[in-house]
Amino acid sequence: MIKVVMLILFFGIMVAVGLYSRRHATNVNDFVLGGRKVGPWLTAFAFGTSYFSAVVFVGYAGQFGYKYGIAATWIGIGNAFIGSLLAWVVLGRRTRIMTKFLDAKTMPDFFGKRYHSKAMRIAAAFISFIFLIPYTSSVFNGLSRLFGKAFDIPYEYCVIAMALLTCIYVILGGYMATAINDFIQGIIMIGGIIAVIVSILNGQGGFLNALKELSQIPTDPAVTTPALADSQGLFASFFGPDPVNLLGVVILTSLGTWGLPQMVQKFYAIRDEKAVKTGTVISTVFAVIISCGCYFLGGFGRLFDDVVARNDQGGVLYDSVIPSMLATLPEILIGVVIMLVLSASMSTLASLVLTSSSTITIDLIKDNIVKKMDEKKQIITMRLFLVVFIVLSVVMALKPPALIAQLMGISWGALAGAFLAPFLYGLYWKKVTRASVWSCFVVAIGITVINLFPATQFIKSPINAGAIAMIAGLIVVPLVSLITPKMQEGEIKFVFDCYEEKHMVEQRYALPSEADAGKAAAAPSADKKAAAKNAAGGSNKKKKKK
Repeated sequence: MIKVVMLILFFGIMVAVGLYSRRHATNVNDFVLGGRKVGPWLTAFAFGTSYFSAVVFVGYAGQFGYKYGIAATWIGIGNAFIGSLLAWVVLGRRTRIMTKFLDAKTMPDFFGKRYHSKAMRIAAAFISFIFLIPYTSSVFNGLSRLFGKAFDIPYEYCVIAMALLTCIYVILGGYMATAINDFIQGIIMIGGIIAVIVSILNGQGGFLNALKELSQIPTDPAVTTPALADSQGLFASFFGPDPVNLLGVVILTSLGTWGLPQMVQKFYAIRDEKAVKTGTVISTVFAVIISCGCYFLGGFGRLFDDVVARNDQGGVLYDSVIPSMLATLPEILIGVVIMLVLSASMSTLASLVLTSSSTITIDLIKDNIVKKMDEKKQIITMRLFLVVFIVLSVVMALKPPALIAQLMGISWGALAGAFLAPFLYGLYWKKVTRASVWSCFVVAIGITVINLFPATQFIKSPINAGAIAMIAGLIVVPLVSLITPKMQEGEIKFVFDCYEEKHMVEQRYALPSEADAGKAAAAPSADKKAAAKNAAGGSNKKKKKK
């Protein structure tokens, strides 16, 4: 009954915010970006809640916490300081300025206007739409597994119910509805993760006792080198049993946010440059609490080995690790966990489907398939594609081809690998060429797709493949740019003029210019001379009178 009441309250608030936000979704700019007037708190929480979903809490924290022990907390640290802090510092201000100047509403729209290429805009739109589907499926997958375990409802029903709720949520209010709900959901996430960690550790006799028990578990040969097999203490150590693969996860999950359309788009919508500074601090603190908390919790997964689900060969089903840990909690805390995961996942789903539908409408259909498309038709089309995108994601989620972490790795590897380098260099470097951007697209998608098939797989882990795709893009773009034809000077000047733009402010008092001030200092004005003469005359008169 407690869980049901909490769910009804949660969904009621979510729909109410959607209804309230309808008045902020009357045109394309409002529906997609909230009119570019979203404050720092809403933007920071929208960034954080879109970053951390059921994929992180159930999939990644469970799998990598079980594999690397307490060292998995390094993933959370990387997420906080590379994926959040540095992303805001490096990308936030320049993204806000340039996208506003170019009137770019989506990532493909940015590429098309920054590099003056309609074909590039269309290609980026296709990449976004195709590879956001596996990510959305992984969110559905993780959310529904935990939801089904808590309520004993079949997995399929959970997926369909979440899809319907997401449709209602986003279609009603667009970006502003997601931003307001993200703020509410973010507060739930912070309270929930703290309560769960404290409860789990208390159930194991406290933090020190849990760490002691973890240190006594022998290392699994499957997750380390043969030289370290069967050794004790590695799951409670600083770097864990496999620091090399752990580094790959840190790179993928931290640097990946820099090139994901649904993440970077948050900077498009923030109100102004001052709000970016405030949002940087808020977003970093949020990431420290949520991400570090999730992976820290997952690091104790091996203490629940007796209840973790396994396959027919005896292998651990990693997606069951966190749900199995949470099954030991009191009913009230299970309700809190459900709210936590729902909050994280619904915000991510809303961001993903909004990004996909806006990309298809603005970058593919408008001006390409439909030549004359007014604001009203664009919003209707976006809402229709919201439904299409969710249906495709549900179909994949009902028959997932891989674990949650692998689905997310494929999506992040392709998207961030293709977009990160062209976007980052495009904000700072004038010498990026169109050929280098196309090369980055081909290399990143090529690495991801080729590595999907067993016959051509050259990197065992999809996570590491995604990390390599991102690093490859950062190398390919500058190298190709040095040997391929440069863009025209006028095209570059037009784009980068936005950083030279001067903003006029209201002047309350008339202040002299530097030139006038210099003249005044060098030689007194006629008025000053007259005043001095009069003063001198008055003084002489006083002397004579005396």
